[in-house]
Amino acid sequence: MIHYSVIPMDVIFEGMETYEPKFIEIDQGGVKMQIEPISGFQARIVRLFSCNPQDYLNNQYAPGTIISYSPVAEATLTF
Repeated sequence: MIHYSVIPMDVIFEGMETYEPKFIEIDQGGVKMQIEPISGFQARIVRLFSCNPQDYLNNQYAPGTIISYSPVAEATLTF
């Protein structure tokens, strides 16, 4: 990847080494997905793990969408 900028690279990538996203795999509405928790009951969709092409066309499941969910002990934590 080539990145041209007038901003120093130290400023652009500051904090990159310490950032550790916490991803959780859940099943919502019959669609298995990977999410990143934002707050207690909200999360951002990172990706879908569905074999159904119609799930990818559904705007409710678009990556970056904020969803409501209830955290449960059976959710799988991935890094």
